[in-house]
Amino acid sequence: MTVTASVPRTPRAATLRKQEAILAEAERQFARFGFEGVSLDSIAAALELSRQNLLYHWPSKEELYRAVLDSVMDEWLANMNAITQAGEPRAAIQAYVADKLRFSRERPSGNAVFTREMMAGAPRYADVLKAQVMPLLHADVARFERWADEGRIRRLDFMHLMFLIWSSTQAYADLGAQFSLYMGKPALDDADFERARGLIVNLIWRSLAV
Repeated sequence: MTVTASVPRTPRAATLRKQEAILAEAERQFARFGFEGVSLDSIAAALELSRQNLLYHWPSKEELYRAVLDSVMDEWLANMNAITQAGEPRAAIQAYVADKLRFSRERPSGNAVFTREMMAGAPRYADVLKAQVMPLLHADVARFERWADEGRIRRLDFMHLMFLIWSSTQAYADLGAQFSLYMGKPALDDADFERARGLIVNLIWRSLAV
């Protein structure tokens, strides 16, 4: 008897749209209220779905939460190769800082979910960080080390340099509302992000230039 292997069906467009809507609403709620402050019922109610309908796509709050973080992480990791793929250190820093600031501006709620998880000690996402982020971070540090060996930049603690870049760019997502309040405007605009980019890049490059 011949056994025909079953082929997984591609989700229909309507299913994908519903999943995207669920992820977007979950991201908004997790960003505002944190993991403990959100329920599947609150997400379903906001989308006018039944709890059972939501459970069809994600069987638990934990899985939905990790799916949100996976989405954030996938977008972030897609832009983490600016340093390892660059041939010139200043251009690498310019591209990396620009990408991080753009991500902070375009996806503040995703950044907020990520920040909440990190501030709690990454209890639900440490395994992904170790598996996916650590290798890329060490590759970036190694790239800086090679540039230093070649005499193209000053030798610093490059691990902490990366932390400095992350924190200075992440602040424009986490503290954007605070910054705009102090500047007397409803929200940070393109010019604010461009000035931030120029300042961060110049400060970092001054510390590296030989």
